[in-house]
Amino acid sequence: MKSFKIYILSLLAITGLHSGCDKGFDELNINKVDPTTLAPSFQLNKAITDATYLDGFGTLQHLTYEFGIVQQIITPYGSSLAGANYNQNNVSNTPNVWQNYYRNVLKQVGDVVERTSEDADRSNLYHSARIWKAYAFMILTDTYGDIPYFEGGKGYLEDIIQPKYDSQETIYKDILKELDEASAALDATKPTEPTEILYGGDIAKWKRFGYSLMLRAAMRLSKVEPSTAQSYVAKAVAGGLMQSNADNATMRHTALYNNYIAQHLAAREKTNFYLAAPFVNYLKENNDPRLAVIAIRYVGAKGGPEQVNARASTDPAVQVGMPMGFDNITINNVLQQNSVASLWDFSQVNLNTVLKIDAPEFFVTHAQTQLLLAEAVFRGWATGDAAALFSTGIRAHLEQMTLYDPKAAISEPAIQTYIQAHPLEAGKELELINTQYWVASFLSGPELFANFRRSGYPTLTKNPYPASEIAGDFIRRMPYPDSETIVNQANVNEAISRQGPNNLDTRVWWDK
Repeated sequence: MKSFKIYILSLLAITGLHSGCDKGFDELNINKVDPTTLAPSFQLNKAITDATYLDGFGTLQHLTYEFGIVQQIITPYGSSLAGANYNQNNVSNTPNVWQNYYRNVLKQVGDVVERTSEDADRSNLYHSARIWKAYAFMILTDTYGDIPYFEGGKGYLEDIIQPKYDSQETIYKDILKELDEASAALDATKPTEPTEILYGGDIAKWKRFGYSLMLRAAMRLSKVEPSTAQSYVAKAVAGGLMQSNADNATMRHTALYNNYIAQHLAAREKTNFYLAAPFVNYLKENNDPRLAVIAIRYVGAKGGPEQVNARASTDPAVQVGMPMGFDNITINNVLQQNSVASLWDFSQVNLNTVLKIDAPEFFVTHAQTQLLLAEAVFRGWATGDAAALFSTGIRAHLEQMTLYDPKAAISEPAIQTYIQAHPLEAGKELELINTQYWVASFLSGPELFANFRRSGYPTLTKNPYPASEIAGDFIRRMPYPDSETIVNQANVNEAISRQGPNNLDTRVWWDK
């Protein structure tokens, strides 16, 4: 009995103790350090920074496909680096754009659009986010064709984990509508977001970015819907395009927040990627002053350890691009005819200028915009002087070099000499404009790939690698990721039935 009384007293004491401990328990267990919500302006910043990837490996789709397809940068190595160098499907690298843009960029910007759509004090942030969302979806649809658009990127917001795929025609028409509405609605008299990293809340620059992106989107339709293209070109011009390099949509980097293409080439892939012969030869043959900024060659290097500063030369006369169509074994058969000691002796991208660790990356530029406008004028879709716009576009990119590094600046006399030697010739307008666009878009992988398919320029020879997996001359799109086939098979199959086989040969809608 005595034991039972002791047990009851102990139980009451414990109960009382627990009751006392419950006081303030909820407050005590609230994390007062980690945020439960983020300012939507910071989310937009995350969507912008993530567009340049989260690490160097994400850039492998640019390095192994887009740069190689347009024959600017190439690798002779296979395995994890196989892609445009062999015209083969490397399922490790073709999904990178898809995964990054859906999982990161659209997840963030989609939430910004949702959270600010009815906030009158954040109308400028809302419309800026709509423009960035349009940019992100353009990258995705240009790369893969038909994609989840209206339901895309809504797994976080609406639990849609098996989104329907929309036709690229439908997507582009909505992108143009979004850019039109959002750009027009931006209003400098309303509150802005000075912490936003693209333009620091400068509404005039956001407007120019939105209308310049609209011009780019409109010109994508030049082969399939010229009347629609013309209509939106007119709207873009009326709205106001980029006026100088100060308007460039730029991702700035630092020693702490790196340019991940530069990071990857400076470390793991330092000896693996080289400037392609078609690109180097074009610059050399045209006495292009950009070659001295873009290229570096470790003359006589017989291995990676010999790629040292003592051998480094940026002299345009000694640059040798790597020919297309060879692997790391067969390239040895053409060393002598290229006057190089080994495959490590070919020219590379200069990691001290355009691909420094803190080099900027460009989303849309004044140079690209002026060149597209020159084409639009030539086609009769806008008024103006196509030849003058062509020269302005070339100048803008030549002057853009200094934005990489002061030592990359091209002198005014060199700029004038080059422009005077390269007028817009009658009968060759489309070729000349889009070949200069090819140069002006160097290192902008998705845009290089898209405009090459749209315009057909520059005139390149098919990669002659003997084990090519494509039926055509060039890769036309990236296949859908295997993960989509596994988790969203019905919608993937519906898209394939409409668009064509899920391979490297199938053309997207605007490339028909």
